[in-house]
Amino acid sequence: MDGKLQQFAALPQKDKGAAFIALIQDILARTDQGGVAADIHTLVDTVVNQDSVGLVVGRQVLSELVKILGEGTTKNSGLRKTLVEDTLATIQPRIVSYEEQVNILRFQLADILEEEEEWSEAARVLMGTSLDSGQRAMADSDKLRVYVRIVRLLLEDEDSIQAETYYNRAALLVHSTNNKETLLQFKLCQARISDYGRKFLEAASRYHELSYVGEIDEGERQHMLNAAVTCAVLAPAGPNRSRVLASLYRDERTLELPTYNILSKMFLDHILRSAEIKSFEATLKPHQLAKISISSNDRLASAGDPTSSNEPAASTRTGPSTVLDRAVMEHNLLASSKIYNNITFRGLGALLDLTPGAAETMARKMIEQGRLRGFIDQVDKLIWFEGSREEDDAQGKAGGLGDVEDAEDTGAPFTKRWDNQIRLTAANVRSSVILIRIRLLISLQVESIVQHLTEKGLVSLTSAA
Repeated sequence: MDGKLQQFAALPQKDKGAAFIALIQDILARTDQGGVAADIHTLVDTVVNQDSVGLVVGRQVLSELVKILGEGTTKNSGLRKTLVEDTLATIQPRIVSYEEQVNILRFQLADILEEEEEWSEAARVLMGTSLDSGQRAMADSDKLRVYVRIVRLLLEDEDSIQAETYYNRAALLVHSTNNKETLLQFKLCQARISDYGRKFLEAASRYHELSYVGEIDEGERQHMLNAAVTCAVLAPAGPNRSRVLASLYRDERTLELPTYNILSKMFLDHILRSAEIKSFEATLKPHQLAKISISSNDRLASAGDPTSSNEPAASTRTGPSTVLDRAVMEHNLLASSKIYNNITFRGLGALLDLTPGAAETMARKMIEQGRLRGFIDQVDKLIWFEGSREEDDAQGKAGGLGDVEDAEDTGAPFTKRWDNQIRLTAANVRSSVILIRIRLLISLQVESIVQHLTEKGLVSLTSAA
């Protein structure tokens, strides 16, 4: 082999390329492939590192080697992987001169690693490709495909943090293509990034949208619909989640899902028991069962029992432990507001399997965030739930006042009651003023008529004796 390479190096420059390419084909065509990797390594090292060969011939030979490896001439996947990795390592010191060939080899190596389900390794190989500089500028649409592929590979190994970095790069280039496949892959990555980032409402909406796309296989669409239901269940309880749940509940396809039972109970505001969520919990992915931490202030407020009773609390838990745990507790709290007018801290704690203080803390946060309508009575240790405002609005229009804008809800029941009384009194006062004015006008008109009749002698006024 060394003798042949020296002989080829001494050939005229115009004949070197063809001679090296023919030698590559001879080496790869051997029936005994034991020494193929070593001979290809020697040939590549000679072509790349010997100045007598030249850059033009080196690029020509490497381009042909890359083409042959990409065509799958080498059937042995292990040998092909070795050849690609060894060629990349040999070219590495002079990567600037052979940037285009290195990029193609990296794409081939990523394909091999993806077939072996080495997701993170494949992503790292693609990260090493040079996209922003080189002998030939890469189009934005091609860069977008690479970034989306990296995101998809990283998410397979649940590396959501690094995946989000490349997703942000892809988002800047998504306008550069009209390719449906690339756009669908980007939207799927978008939904999965939201899922891993615990933006469950956004993820549910995107999964549900993708489940209607006809270009996606039926099995994949069913999987996305199930993912949409899962994310909707895990989302924070409140009006926004209720809208997403309503959209999924009205989708006839959800009837066939194993998660339909919990979907229907959440949509109908039924209280969930611990036994009912065990089967659902088994379907969740590790990131959806992540532990959540409680702030020191919330832990301090939740640990103390705000009731004066000497009876011990039913639970010692000071807060939810997982994302699912928090979603179920918040749902049960919202569902209880549909059943009760008010509930004690201790009663709510028993319902949510929390200490009374933790139950009060959860209710307070939901009220502050506008996800629960009500107020807290610290004196009587009660949480009061508020219904719709239709009755209040009707009262606001009484007495001719028309539409009255609601004042800011401060959460103080007595202040609100006082404001309502002032509003009703103002309405009554205005009605009284209008009635007095009418009576005064009538009196003036009657007096004017009597005076006119008296002047005409038609009526005589006699004073009483």
